[in-house]
Amino acid sequence: MTPPATFSFDTPGDAERAAELRRVKALATLVLASTLLLFIVAKWLLPVHPVFGFIAAFAEAATIGGLADWYAVVALFKRPLGLPIPHTAIIQSNQARIADKLGEFIQVHFLEAGPVEAKLNEIDFGSFVADWLRDRKRSDDLARFALRLLPEAFSATESSGLMTFIIRRMSSQLQAIDLAPLAAGTLRGFVAEGRHQILFDDLLRVMHETLNQKETMAMIREKVRAELPTLLKLYRADKFLVNKIVSSATAFFNEVRSDPKHPFRGEFDRMVLSFVDRLGTDQAYIDRIDGLKRDLLARPELADLARTVWANTRSFIERSASGETQVLQHHLAGMFVSAGDALAGDAELRGEINKGLVTVLRSFVADQKSGVSTFISDQVKAWDMAQLISLIEINIGRDLQYIRFNGSLIGGLAGLALYSVEFLLRLL
Repeated sequence: MTPPATFSFDTPGDAERAAELRRVKALATLVLASTLLLFIVAKWLLPVHPVFGFIAAFAEAATIGGLADWYAVVALFKRPLGLPIPHTAIIQSNQARIADKLGEFIQVHFLEAGPVEAKLNEIDFGSFVADWLRDRKRSDDLARFALRLLPEAFSATESSGLMTFIIRRMSSQLQAIDLAPLAAGTLRGFVAEGRHQILFDDLLRVMHETLNQKETMAMIREKVRAELPTLLKLYRADKFLVNKIVSSATAFFNEVRSDPKHPFRGEFDRMVLSFVDRLGTDQAYIDRIDGLKRDLLARPELADLARTVWANTRSFIERSASGETQVLQHHLAGMFVSAGDALAGDAELRGEINKGLVTVLRSFVADQKSGVSTFISDQVKAWDMAQLISLIEINIGRDLQYIRFNGSLIGGLAGLALYSVEFLLRLL
């Protein structure tokens, strides 16, 4: 069985309030005893003078009023004199009902959507997050905390099979990508920016350098010499032809490279665009690209690379979490600080964060308010009522004791008034 909940009486001022309560209780009891003593004395002196009748009436009613209010105050918390009188010890006897009603009251009047949303809208969550992140020490602590969690997250990912699922999911997603239109679109943007002309200039430069190399010229000369008649070979016509060919080609290459509007460049543009169009629509190209993609994804080297990257990443994070290296922690802390600065300067983003959090928290409170009501009710039912009553008495008992003073005074005045009426009626 769950033991009753206990309370602390060490809050500031409790000792002083308890002492004041004892003083007021003693004073109220003294007043009650005084009115009783006054009643006895006045009754005894009644033959001496009629005025003592008024005093006796006042004291009698004051004593009755004081006793009645003492009974009411005590009955609220305990059984007067320990007697099993019905409808006493009201708080103790109704603990369960009070608990249920308290939980219901909080659910209905404190956790309704309207008041909760109004209160949440008063809070600037975005500014709080921004200020929190901009504090370098807090960002360092957050980065350190995140790093401590990451190794466990890596281990959980591996042991749970999540890593295998992720790899398979990524592989299936990559397999589903249609690379042909993607490649065509990328090349089309490449051409639209004119970057293919840089590649064309590099190609012309390489061709120029290759043609002017001795080995290339010798190879071309051998090819030309093999095709020439024997008579022309005697006159070394092959050398002349090769020099002419290389010279003409070099001049052409230089002309094209120096003229951005050369017609040959336009032909190159049309050739490239034609290839791009065929790349995105020709089924043969599409099938070949898909085949290359499948072959690439099926390569064991790719899986080995993924495992190596994963292992290296895990090792680096473990070293960072152990404090062996501070690079990642400083980088994460810097990212958090930068995010805080960016958030502090973006009022629109802060507004979106506030709106989103209000929506989430409002929905959360709406879903959990019945649970909160039940929790409060269960907690109150588990309280040690004797201790709770002592706590209540310490905090409000002083005011309740003044009810006894008021009861004596009002009762005495009422008794005096009734006796006065009776006295006047007797004179008549």
